[in-house]
Amino acid sequence: MQLAYLPSPSQGVWHLGPLPIRAYALCILAGIFTAVWLTGRRWEARGGRREDIADIALWAVPFGILGGRLYHVITDPELYFAPGRQPLHALFIWDGGLGIPGAVALGAVGAWLGCRRHGIRLADFADATAPGLVLAQAIGRWGNYFNQELYGRPTHLPWALYIDPANRPADSPTVALYHPTFLYESLWDLGVMALLLWLDARHHGRLRRGRLFACYVLAYTTGRAWIEALRIDHANHFLGMRLNDYVSLALFTGALVYLIASRHPRPGDNAPYAGAQDGEEDEEATAAATATAGEAGGKGA
Repeated sequence: MQLAYLPSPSQGVWHLGPLPIRAYALCILAGIFTAVWLTGRRWEARGGRREDIADIALWAVPFGILGGRLYHVITDPELYFAPGRQPLHALFIWDGGLGIPGAVALGAVGAWLGCRRHGIRLADFADATAPGLVLAQAIGRWGNYFNQELYGRPTHLPWALYIDPANRPADSPTVALYHPTFLYESLWDLGVMALLLWLDARHHGRLRRGRLFACYVLAYTTGRAWIEALRIDHANHFLGMRLNDYVSLALFTGALVYLIASRHPRPGDNAPYAGAQDGEEDEEATAAATATAGEAGGKGA
């Protein structure tokens, strides 16, 4: 009998009268608020207004949640639309099922809309938010722990996760201990956050034009690849690989190509961030350029 293992939580839902309080939702919300806080601090350090980030989040977060759910439902439609299933459950987001690629993709659309309202370049916002985004993922993964879902293959390692009988795979109801892949991904995400903060500090904030965000994509998808290899939850396969593996490979390749293509500096790379302090920096830069041009014209005359 194995003596060391990680216990699963005794419950994931608490009731305040008729109102259910779900740990999964609390983890997601905690991740969102932490990401907005960290991004706000980083944006302010770049000369921007912290409140602009909160405004952009009002666009990005709903789009991101919708995108995460759509990705999950589209990639696993048989869970909801196969014979005997209940299509209405596709709306039950509290039961779990948010795909990170979809959340980031559609969340970027919402962020773009918010950035347009404040005159902020999306690439600048993406670089500022990358560490906070992966921190949100690290916190949100604990929602899977409370739902006892997305665990890995059976294992007898000391940190194996105990899964209650009701949540075990149908083909192995007597196997109790599994890889805690939620924990692996959470720790990996924290490592990615530390890497991004280090890279940003080492390059003194010069990883711009979305390059820091591309580093996030590279690092995250690298970890997701080996974690996916451990997971045994339902997933569609193609040529022996899970669908998420192909998505990660495509994102990794795209980010790598972008980093290579953008490795040479371009004019304006070190210009003030667009939208910072309501465009004051842009006005100052324009005034300085006008004065310089005037001086050059006077000397030439």
